[in-house]
Amino acid sequence: MRSGSRGARAAPIAALLALALASALLPPPRAEAAGTGARGARRAAAAAAAPPGSHTSNWAVLVCTSAYWYNYRHMANTLSIYRTVRRLGVPDSNIILMLADDVACNARNPHPAQARDAWGERSWGVAAERVFNEERHSLDVYGRDVEVDYRGYEVTVENFMRVLTGRHDPAVPRAKRMLSDAGSNVLIYITGHGGNEFIKFQDQQELMAGDVADAVAQMHQKGRYKELLLVVETCQASTLYSRIKSPGVLAMASSLKGESSYSYLTDYDVGLSLVDRFTFATLDFFEKVDAHSAATLGELFSVYRFEQMDSHFGFSAENFHRPLDAVRVTDFFGHVTEVRQLAGSYPYAGDAADGGGGSGGSGSEESSGGGSSSSSGGSGSGDGPAAGAAPAPAAAGVKGRLSGGPAEGGGEWGAPMDALTLGGIAGLIALVAGASLAWGGGADAS
Repeated sequence: MRSGSRGARAAPIAALLALALASALLPPPRAEAAGTGARGARRAAAAAAAPPGSHTSNWAVLVCTSAYWYNYRHMANTLSIYRTVRRLGVPDSNIILMLADDVACNARNPHPAQARDAWGERSWGVAAERVFNEERHSLDVYGRDVEVDYRGYEVTVENFMRVLTGRHDPAVPRAKRMLSDAGSNVLIYITGHGGNEFIKFQDQQELMAGDVADAVAQMHQKGRYKELLLVVETCQASTLYSRIKSPGVLAMASSLKGESSYSYLTDYDVGLSLVDRFTFATLDFFEKVDAHSAATLGELFSVYRFEQMDSHFGFSAENFHRPLDAVRVTDFFGHVTEVRQLAGSYPYAGDAADGGGGSGGSGSEESSGGGSSSSSGGSGSGDGPAAGAAPAPAAAGVKGRLSGGPAEGGGEWGAPMDALTLGGIAGLIALVAGASLAWGGGADAS
């Protein structure tokens, strides 16, 4: 019995040794923090060397601070701006969308969610929620491809401040973070109910003008933007940015102090207004803008008229260093793509199934806002690698696929692992585990 208990005690020890051995041999995980590694250093260097007026990425934070059915238009405002920046090239990975998300499937909505297939026909598939911003109902601004990052009770003043300043709990996923840097142009759009130097968050909290100024100041100190455009659609909207003193900030508002911001028309089918006047004028302007447009913010500002909005358009450019006629609207509502030419060649080992063809040559690394990169070499044929490129050994391709990192060593993953190394680890673990079981089992049998 003593020998049996000795074997039982030895089994956990052997298992722990096996786990320790495996953890020592496995490569370290990839760092997820923004701005770390060689890529982060390249971004910082590019931002520092960029001439005035140029930027390396675009980010958008779109916030609907209202909730409940009677604030339908505020949700439509936010989704309409979301559709605009998406159409002009900003990817979902660079958009933080904060939305109560309680209108599309509301029981009072005469146009509830309908299941549709990829061609827009009704089907038994996933239901697509429906929200419209004009009385003809020709455009559903919600649809199935909207990615809401913060919804319902998550839309709070605290979460909004954390998104701007980057002060998140480690458990917050990457998709809910704004990973901007000193080369990023940032668009912040806020709509809801407000007053003198405040805007309400779902009738429970208030975001003050001082809070906004503090958040922007922290963003400047931490290098989280190059230029920032703040757009506010609420009553007395201009007071929300009145305390901002940070450089590189341009702000625009639907109304001045003491003025209300009004809705646009009423849809008698829905029973509510579908959009606000300021946002409607903004959308009407952007209908004529594409990703390559030369339209400027000066032209955009000229479309806001008191006769149309019943309020005076306001803006603040005292902290902005460029003339408005030199700032394209796509500098904030669009997206910039950075392409860098890489020296050398990118090795590729063709699979046996495609005849063992290879490709090589100089490639380019393309970074779109969020920092995703891809490398592409010159095209090759099935006869072998392209002229001038050294043939890549098959083991390099195996290593790249097994490690999940680059085919060559020294990347963010550390040294890659081949099939032999993985097999050796598995064999050692099995050997130690088998020996411990045999020892414990034999002792119990005796």
